[in-house]
Amino acid sequence: MLLWFVGLSLAVVWSVFRSPALDYRMVALGSVLPLVEVVAGRPFVLHTLVGAVGALVIVMLATRRRRLARRRWLGLPIGLFLHLALDGVWSDRRLFWWPFGGWSLQGGAPESSRPLGLIILMELAGAGALVWWWRRWSLNDRSRRSEFLRTGRLGRDLD
Repeated sequence: MLLWFVGLSLAVVWSVFRSPALDYRMVALGSVLPLVEVVAGRPFVLHTLVGAVGALVIVMLATRRRRLARRRWLGLPIGLFLHLALDGVWSDRRLFWWPFGGWSLQGGAPESSRPLGLIILMELAGAGALVWWWRRWSLNDRSRRSEFLRTGRLGRDLD
């Protein structure tokens, strides 16, 4: 479930913040980072609110008085928060509020408990969002694509 998280995270962050200067590569990275835990076989800190808030606190403290670094790294916790929302982690009280409801994190990750048909539909929706993103920001243009891949920023002229 890669396209679902990346595509919708990029679309949602643009719709909410409308910031061409945010590093959208970090948003995409943050949105898929919790999938590392799925490979490990079970959810852990990155699937919890504490994990996303902790990442935000670390970024804010580590980038004090460094505005450009903050702008770059702030996308990571934003992506983590979006992963929680798009994955429906908030519906699993035990996982979302860990460790406040107990230290145990038994069971599988939400991504691994969905029926295959639903996963396919979610991936198609994510692919659609990525197609929209590609067209919206004219990433078929080599210089725009190169700029985006190098900096994570979007062209201000298409605002």
